[in-house]
Amino acid sequence: MKLALFLTALMAASPIYSQTGCAPREKVVDHLSSKYGETRQSMGLAHTHQNSVIEVFASSETGTWTITLTSPHGITCLVASGTAFDATPVPEGANL
Repeated sequence: MKLALFLTALMAASPIYSQTGCAPREKVVDHLSSKYGETRQSMGLAHTHQNSVIEVFASSETGTWTITLTSPHGITCLVASGTAFDATPVPEGANL
C-alpha cells in the first residue's frame, strides 16, 4: 500500500508520467538520466506481460533506482523506485 501511494505521488509530481504512470520509452529514459543520473543496469523479458521488457535503472552516484516495464509498443511504465541501490552480486547459494 505504501509503495502504491509513493508511486502515485511520484507520478503526480512529474508531468512526464501523467496520470497513468506511463510514457514513450525515450521520454522515460531521458527523464531518469537527466533528473536522477540513472542508467540501465539490467533487463529481461516479462513473459507474463505479453513479452514486455523489464529494466532496472540506477545511479551509483545518487543511489536511486527505478524498475520499468516497456510494452512491445514502446510505452514504458513505472513499476517501483527507491534509494540505496547496491550492485553487489549475491553469492551463489546464498539464503536471502
